Amino acid sequence: MFKKKKNPVLSLLSLILKIIFFATGALFVVYFLNLDQKLLAWAYARVNEIFDRKPADIKF
Repeated sequence: MFKKKKNPVLSLLSLILKIIFFATGALFVVYFLNLDQKLLAWAYARVNEIFDRKPADIKF
């Protein structure tokens, strides 16, 4: 008959949990696929192109 209103506390809690799960999933994907180092390697190559440096073999 009547629609019940959602509890605002549960609605807020649901939103917070969704954000936490999404952030955890995104961080896991970045870590698992090693995307942070791939992005930095790409950026490092672009910076070297811009500043026209000699090729360097950098080992970490």
